[in-house]
Amino acid sequence: MGPLFETEPWHARAVDVVLTRTGSSIDGLSPDEAARRLDEAGLNRLQTAKRASALRILLDQLTSVVVFLLIAAAAISLFLGDYIEASAIGVVLLINTLIGFWTELKARRAMEALAQFDTGHATVVRGGQLEHVSADAVVPGDVVELSAGERVPADGRLVRETDLRVDEAPLTGESLPVSKTAEAVLDEDTPLADRRNMAYKGTAVVAGAGRLVITATGGGTEIGRIGVLVGGMAEERTPLERRLDTLGRHLAWLAVAVAALVAALGAIQGAPLGLVLELGIALAVAAVPEALPAVATIALAVGLSRMARRHALVRRLPAVEALGSTTVVCTDKTRTLTSGAMTVVEVWARGRRVDLSKLDDSDTPRQAVEALLLAAALASREQAGREDGDAPIGDPVDRAALDAAARAGIERTAWVAEHPERGVLPFSSERQLRASFHEAEGGTVAFVKGAPRRIVELCGSVAMPDGGTALDAEGRERLLDANEELAGRGLRVLAVAHGRVDGTDEKSLRDLTCLGFIGMLDPPAQGVPETIRALDAAGLRTIMLTGDQRLTAQAIGRQLGLPVDAGVLDGRDVDRLSEDALRERVASASVFSRISPEHKLRIVEALQSRGEIVAMLGDGVNDAPALKRADVGVAMGQRGTDVAREAASIVLQDDRFETIAAAVEEGRVIYDNIRKFVFYLFSCNVAEVLVLLLAGLAGYPHPLRPLQILWLNMVTDTIPALALAMEPADREVMRRPPRPPGEALLSRRFLGSIALYGSFITVVTLIAFLWTLDRGVDHARTVAFMTLALAQIFHLGNARSVGPVIAPARAFANRYALAAVATSIALQAIALGVGPVATVLHVTALGQSDYFLIGGLAILPAIAGQAIKVARARA
Repeated sequence: MGPLFETEPWHARAVDVVLTRTGSSIDGLSPDEAARRLDEAGLNRLQTAKRASALRILLDQLTSVVVFLLIAAAAISLFLGDYIEASAIGVVLLINTLIGFWTELKARRAMEALAQFDTGHATVVRGGQLEHVSADAVVPGDVVELSAGERVPADGRLVRETDLRVDEAPLTGESLPVSKTAEAVLDEDTPLADRRNMAYKGTAVVAGAGRLVITATGGGTEIGRIGVLVGGMAEERTPLERRLDTLGRHLAWLAVAVAALVAALGAIQGAPLGLVLELGIALAVAAVPEALPAVATIALAVGLSRMARRHALVRRLPAVEALGSTTVVCTDKTRTLTSGAMTVVEVWARGRRVDLSKLDDSDTPRQAVEALLLAAALASREQAGREDGDAPIGDPVDRAALDAAARAGIERTAWVAEHPERGVLPFSSERQLRASFHEAEGGTVAFVKGAPRRIVELCGSVAMPDGGTALDAEGRERLLDANEELAGRGLRVLAVAHGRVDGTDEKSLRDLTCLGFIGMLDPPAQGVPETIRALDAAGLRTIMLTGDQRLTAQAIGRQLGLPVDAGVLDGRDVDRLSEDALRERVASASVFSRISPEHKLRIVEALQSRGEIVAMLGDGVNDAPALKRADVGVAMGQRGTDVAREAASIVLQDDRFETIAAAVEEGRVIYDNIRKFVFYLFSCNVAEVLVLLLAGLAGYPHPLRPLQILWLNMVTDTIPALALAMEPADREVMRRPPRPPGEALLSRRFLGSIALYGSFITVVTLIAFLWTLDRGVDHARTVAFMTLALAQIFHLGNARSVGPVIAPARAFANRYALAAVATSIALQAIALGVGPVATVLHVTALGQSDYFLIGGLAILPAIAGQAIKVARARA
């Protein structure tokens, strides 16, 4: 079932027109008509995307090239009768598949979280009577009664309101509650955040009351449209997944080529066909490091554990590496970069601008500031505590005024006890002020705060150092200039006044004395400017996306340390720009204001079209599409909506922006470690292949038997490679720029290093083989087997760092590497000394001179490698 009404700009229609077109009235629908419409329109629920079956997700895990190679390797091992090797590969396949299945299953449930964005119950007007119904039962045309503390059950046009303010931050990103007015008729192209005569599903009423005629329910609401954006996008593949798939394809061709070449050489030399086939297949397996997927998964899991200790929860393992390769961080402002709580930072009193942090300075007009703050506090509503743990409720402007007074030591409660309140004039968008009336000075005194221009209009004098000064037109302009000075720095400015009055209504507010202005700011969250600087040092650009006005966004951006010289783009700019023009502007702009969910999505896509790797931070429903479209979506865990958390790849459990820098660091460490064990595995495998190829080309017997190659793959390749997944971070990891987004996992320079170090190992192995060949082929093969094994084990030091690891502090930094060396050497001793194993591997007993030869040759590649690294470090 679909929407009952045709979509139209309801905010551009008068109340009577809306009621007529929805077939409703101020007294609501009749119960029978409401039931009919419920049958026609369906329940007021969000439609979720088609659920992917668990079986489909499981089968998707078995489609990568590397997995196919693992399956082929297992089949080959079974064909050769090597059930241990086949079982080991099977276990790797199982673990890899299960982890991929679980993470993918969680990620596919993002749309289902939208259905949990429940509004509970609603109060509707049916036949002129108020009824409490389930929010699911609200239908188009219903008239809904709204009151403070409730969530709006569906989208609608206001038909009446009193002091109504709605928190739309989860939908629009607007940091302050929005004052609503039913009388307004707006332009059709008015942005969502400025539609002050509308209220939307999932937003919260923080003050006042009103009635709303419902124009859209379920999937037809703004939240429903966001759900379509989330559900309509395919899951993005992370850079690591793409690189490993590319690597897997390359390895497949390499394996086939190596196997064919070695088999051809063996056949030419007249070796038995069975041995030739067995050796070719074994080399095909050796050319493909089957430990690669398992070690990559373990490296990612280690990163996940490290990040969990630093309060970042990873929902998709590959996203950790993708975050480490990020070049741009796009982030929501409200409650992400800023605290989410308005704070009075400056006041203007008696002709002077005063920084509240310097209130105790001797030259500060403290008495005037205290009078201003007391008046502002008295003109504010007392706040009703907190809900949901530490989440503040009530109006943040009133809370800011009360907190500022409390910081100045003003006892509002004690003052009110002595001067009872006689009346209150609540804030409304029409009157643009709030006033409270108290018994004082033998009569009634009004304390008022509100929009500067409106308050100045009501004042006949202004408090100045020499007392009250009458206001003329020129004096009012000077006051408004002071207001503009505060507003020009992005502060939200309210004027404060007081005066004796003869009543408690709006008409009695005249000839007041202006006490000055209070300037409020949503301050940066703790540690955010420092984190932005740290990201900048690491080569990551931070972009702020906010629903605030341009001046506020610019001021906060400057305070956070973001470059604002290139200007601030707002939502209208984004709408006007073509795709090409937007792609150019996002290259320099760091602050975007009045941004909608669609704008965030366009900005992320424009950045990606420039080749950037984008991380998107957010916490609201409005962030969900961009969170899913970004290369890495990062949601806030404590205050984030279910929709945001489910759409994200990473959740910051402590809601601290600093955690994103920790995640970037861990992502880089993981990628570094992946490169380290890829370097180690490939250089070892290159050595194995070259030993056989060069000996075959020279007409010598094969220096290694097939089972010896498979043994080396299991023992001296996999175990040390696993230790490299645990390698701690290099000191320079956050002082270098991100990798170029399109950089291949195996760059030309990287392949050159693999070939160089693989050649070192090849040379010493062939020397050992040829040196002892006159003592018999089996003996020479045993010496070559042991030399190759130990050379690979000692080569671990070359793989652990770009620089040398000969210093004790660096050499012993990874205890897993030391354990891997000891374990691998012990297993080699078992291969040589335990009779049944030695028999299977066709190794013979060695003499003392053989051990000296093996040890002396095996250590040479490690020494050469460290010498090269020392020379490069000094260059």
